[in-house]
Amino acid sequence: MRDFEVPGRSTVHAANGMAATSHPLATGAALDVLKEGGNAMDAAICAAAVQAVVEPQSTGIGGDVFALMCPKGTSEVIAYNGSGRSPAAASVDWYREQGIDEIKQHTPHSVTVPGAIDAWCTLNRDHGKLPLDRLLAPAIHYAAEGYAVHARVRYDWLKAVETVSWDADARAVFMPGGKVPEEGQIHIQSKLAETLKIIAEKGRAGFYEGPVAEAMAAKLRSLGGLHTVEDFAAAEGDYVTPITTDYRGYTIHQIPPSNQGVTALIMLNILEGFDLTQYDPLSAERTHLEMEAGRIAFAVRDSAISDPRALKVSPEQLVSKDWAADLRANISLERAMPDIPDLGLKTSDTVYISIVDKDLNAVSFINSVYHSFGSGILCPQTGVHFQNRGESFRIDPDHPNRIGPRKRPLHTIMPGMLTRGTEAVSPYGVMGGDYQPFGHSRVLTNVIDYGLDPQAAISMPRVFATGDLVNIEKTFPAETYEGLKARGHVLNFASSPLGGGQMIIIDREKGVLSAGSEHRKDGCALGF
Repeated sequence: MRDFEVPGRSTVHAANGMAATSHPLATGAALDVLKEGGNAMDAAICAAAVQAVVEPQSTGIGGDVFALMCPKGTSEVIAYNGSGRSPAAASVDWYREQGIDEIKQHTPHSVTVPGAIDAWCTLNRDHGKLPLDRLLAPAIHYAAEGYAVHARVRYDWLKAVETVSWDADARAVFMPGGKVPEEGQIHIQSKLAETLKIIAEKGRAGFYEGPVAEAMAAKLRSLGGLHTVEDFAAAEGDYVTPITTDYRGYTIHQIPPSNQGVTALIMLNILEGFDLTQYDPLSAERTHLEMEAGRIAFAVRDSAISDPRALKVSPEQLVSKDWAADLRANISLERAMPDIPDLGLKTSDTVYISIVDKDLNAVSFINSVYHSFGSGILCPQTGVHFQNRGESFRIDPDHPNRIGPRKRPLHTIMPGMLTRGTEAVSPYGVMGGDYQPFGHSRVLTNVIDYGLDPQAAISMPRVFATGDLVNIEKTFPAETYEGLKARGHVLNFASSPLGGGQMIIIDREKGVLSAGSEHRKDGCALGF
């Protein structure tokens, strides 16, 4: 039981449906869909569309989607990769000829063709109940009539002034009057509202064909990009087979590469060899083991994960328990591993959505433009601001994550799903760019090893090892800092809260859904 004399949140319980998002307007819109008879997928799409308006630093229709769904509360997991691809003309040779050896955020080369709208339309068609125009109606309203800027949104917005300032079209929309909107100020995106109306009427074709696609391609090409209307027309997501591992009797499901979800599975496979329960959840010992597992798993990620067509090792090899045992042998309980290189890991902004409906359809849904405000490039005719997911590509012909024609880059956003036996247990996720595997591992071990409720599991202090340097939140006990330093870890107080998550647990014994939502964000969990 939490201490009610200190600030905090209680786990939310309800019997008929539950929605958890990082923004209250999105949670409210999702709950309305559930009350009207829409299912979990409908509610997730509606929430994502709202957040594409009211959390523009984190997501947008110029970004990507991944989703996991358990129909009717079963352990069957449907997985969808809605990430975009590079232009057909992109190649290592072309970039080298232009003198480009690294893809940078504020360039059109960081923009992959957005996959979000194709994903929304496909998932609504295949798994939804309500029409798309109903699901987009709240987002259209907030874009056209305005929404009040919330505290965490403005906090992120202020840190991204450089990104939203360099492109005049983005500056006009996201720096109205030459400055970031105040908390509580109404912000309007009228051109985005018009584009959402076209999508509501015409579906996928309204975005990837005709005037909207033409305007987006023209904007990117005006900056030197290789994008064509044919690249937009060719955008298409895929149903994929989830990659899984077992952890203490539970099965954890992730999207396979080019997604980084396998990184969390490697971490859990390594941690499974330690009895975490002998250590306090906030102890230096538990935290040290988590960091070491993460440092190893991320080194694997950066050397191996790419578009599946370029993988040099199979996903099955990456989640091998025998291999995890070999990796685990590198960990000392008393000392930090030496010589871990700086992996260049960064946190970034994303929205993660967890929904369960009255029929126990469980959806884990994530939508992102990668870094805050993505590339910082906005199409003035459509109001679409583009992601910078292509920044993950390498200009290296020998690297599996090298850029290539219509290729997907390594992708950080990762929805999670937890099952046990024949039943769904929890759609969960922790956003935050490269941080996400750490967040997944911490939340799951909090629940499975320590028996914490979903809110307590999400609210616990966090760490993020980016190589030799460890970013740590300031809410850990002092003895934990000292214990980590004694093991040789170089600590740095995190400059921003680490990640943001949602989790819903299906409690069949009580007949309720129990949810937690991130106190580090503006959002909430609500049920009925």
